[in-house]
Amino acid sequence: MADVDAARRKLEAALGPEAVLSDPLALRLYARDASMVEGGCALVALPTTTEQVQACVRAAVTHDLPIVPRGSGTGLAGAATPIGDSLVVATARMTGIVEVRPEDRLAWVEPGLPNLDLADHLRPMGWTYAPDPSSQQTSSIGGNVNTNAGGPHCLAYGVTSAHVLALDVVMPDGSLERLGAEGPEAAGYDLRGVVVGSEGTLGIVTRVCVRILPTPPAVRTMLFGFDTVEACAATVSAIIARGVVPAAVEMMDQGIVRAVESFAHAGYPVDAAAVLLVEVDGTDAGVAAQTHEVEAAADANGVSSVRVASDHVERALLWKGRKSAFGAIAQIAPHYHLHDCVVPRTKLVEVMRGVYAIAERHGLIVTNVFHAGDGNLHPLFSFDRSVPGTLERVLRASDEVVRLCVDAGGALSGEHGIGLEKRDFMSLVFSAEDLAAQACLRAAFDPDGRMNPRKVLPDGARCGEFAIAATGSGHAASDAADLPEGSWI
Repeated sequence: MADVDAARRKLEAALGPEAVLSDPLALRLYARDASMVEGGCALVALPTTTEQVQACVRAAVTHDLPIVPRGSGTGLAGAATPIGDSLVVATARMTGIVEVRPEDRLAWVEPGLPNLDLADHLRPMGWTYAPDPSSQQTSSIGGNVNTNAGGPHCLAYGVTSAHVLALDVVMPDGSLERLGAEGPEAAGYDLRGVVVGSEGTLGIVTRVCVRILPTPPAVRTMLFGFDTVEACAATVSAIIARGVVPAAVEMMDQGIVRAVESFAHAGYPVDAAAVLLVEVDGTDAGVAAQTHEVEAAADANGVSSVRVASDHVERALLWKGRKSAFGAIAQIAPHYHLHDCVVPRTKLVEVMRGVYAIAERHGLIVTNVFHAGDGNLHPLFSFDRSVPGTLERVLRASDEVVRLCVDAGGALSGEHGIGLEKRDFMSLVFSAEDLAAQACLRAAFDPDGRMNPRKVLPDGARCGEFAIAATGSGHAASDAADLPEGSWI
């Protein structure tokens, strides 16, 4: 049985009283991430060193507390939402840049470092870190590792897993392991790759060795307006079909464009049904050649307006609009709910029609802003949860969107990960045997199930068991609305 008071005293002795939170207000603040799912916790620890993280884990083991790792709390899937008498270990105070070695194209950083702080540090040196989630001002490198985060520029360069060389991880028994290596390949199984995207269920990351890239010598950023959503979506596939993989291809429909323009004043065409923000980079000649192909693809699909950023100031303004989208939609309604799902690029037009139809059927406002180049959709339902029945309609519509994307051959998540909001959808894409195999892998790291319980795998997925209790009714979508006891929306 968990002994919370004894754990608190042990943590205060190891970290100092100011680094251990147990008052009701603090516990309430850490009871959720940026998703709609709220839970509860018993203690919050704010370590500043790897040794302190180890002390946190050992205290939790001794006094039988579940552990929930947390970065900046910007996750949108409920992966950092604790349940029950959990110890939340927040690494937000571990923000150091340990070393940067351009000659080896790598940097070692601590997990609480905000993503944008690393990019800003590297820029004057002529280097960059490619993954750039829209939350990069506040989301941390450690959180990015746990969710395998993406971002607009991951179309050409890949998501976080492609940019993590090695990890220092405090294991569920408090020991410290280095997974991966600074060199191109570590010997043996790729355990680094297993931990990236594991949502903190396998250990707590305390240092990250990231791959850094030289800043491209030339960049061109273009904004295309279209009279129909279909023409805009079709242009995405046309660009790729011409043999071009831009650094970024972002799509926004009219609803989100109007919200963004009112907020950022970036000069977006508010009369367009949808816009594409496309960026190409490389050598001068390469950028010129890619630009020609991108413009040709847009012309072939009836583009109605074209704007090319003339300098870095205008480029930054265009990107400010895109990256402010989630904040800007607060002008539409006080609450929003979204799922990130991935569909084949060739299914974008079909799936977006389906998303609009679902929203209309449920009487909801939906806007779309997403990484179109890799088919990573983010349908946003804007609503006021104080209106009776609205939240229920939003959740039903969201369930239908996930099923629509999966039926189109898509994946459950492109970058937000699998937290409480998505775990019971796992049976839509994985068989009972698949889930049991994943449970076996998890148990190899954490046989006691102490790390971030009730995340990633649905209840019933057990190593050695091949029956999935979570889908017992045979209707996965309705089962997906069931959250674990101790959590709620």
